[in-house]
Amino acid sequence: MPDLSVVVPVHNERDNIVPLLTEIAAALRGKVDFEIVYVDDLSRDDTLAVLTAAKAQFPELRVLRHLEQSGQSTALRTGIKAARGAWIATLDGDGQNDPADIPKLIAMRDESQTSSNASAIKLFAGWRVNRQDSGSKRWASRWANRIRSNLLKDETPDTGCGIKLFERAVFLDLPYFDHMHRYLPALTQRAGWQVKSVPVNHRPRGAGVSKYNNLNRALVGISDLRGVAWLIRRSKRTAVEEL
Repeated sequence: MPDLSVVVPVHNERDNIVPLLTEIAAALRGKVDFEIVYVDDLSRDDTLAVLTAAKAQFPELRVLRHLEQSGQSTALRTGIKAARGAWIATLDGDGQNDPADIPKLIAMRDESQTSSNASAIKLFAGWRVNRQDSGSKRWASRWANRIRSNLLKDETPDTGCGIKLFERAVFLDLPYFDHMHRYLPALTQRAGWQVKSVPVNHRPRGAGVSKYNNLNRALVGISDLRGVAWLIRRSKRTAVEEL
């Protein structure tokens, strides 16, 4: 069984597939026992054909395909449920996350094992300190992060960054809903675990087009924020002992 599963959801990303796979392999081969799980969310281009052909070049690659387009959160959950590693690293399929940061997150996790609260830190979240997006997208994200932080008190500067490292069992214990991937820090904290934000690299999109715009993110975000805030208010945890 691999120690790490790298999960990448994709939709119409055919030109970013092989470059990103090459970078993942370069970053992890010889450093950790890993697999790569791509989930094709019913792409309309030949993403699936490119992925299938890439399996010959990348023996670590597994390919899953949705039979109905279901969105990024569902694609992530599909990949994580199918993953065999105890720890999961996620990347956006557009190539803007740098796979070279995965070993950095792993090192941060291993370093934390020496601290007194090591077992409590279950999510290492990427923090894009130098975002390579349009000005309007950066502006919208700053305001969204500010509103979310004030409402949810998750103390996380960048919940939208696609690169994260977390324990698989913890993720599968979180409540599932569409767009939940934007609230992983708050949901992880709700479950009683700690989150550590780690500065990571961010790059311009190399090919293809973004699947989101500021309006549709805002409209969905308003409803989701209210829902996550309700989940946090209704959360109840208790210590358990076996007799």
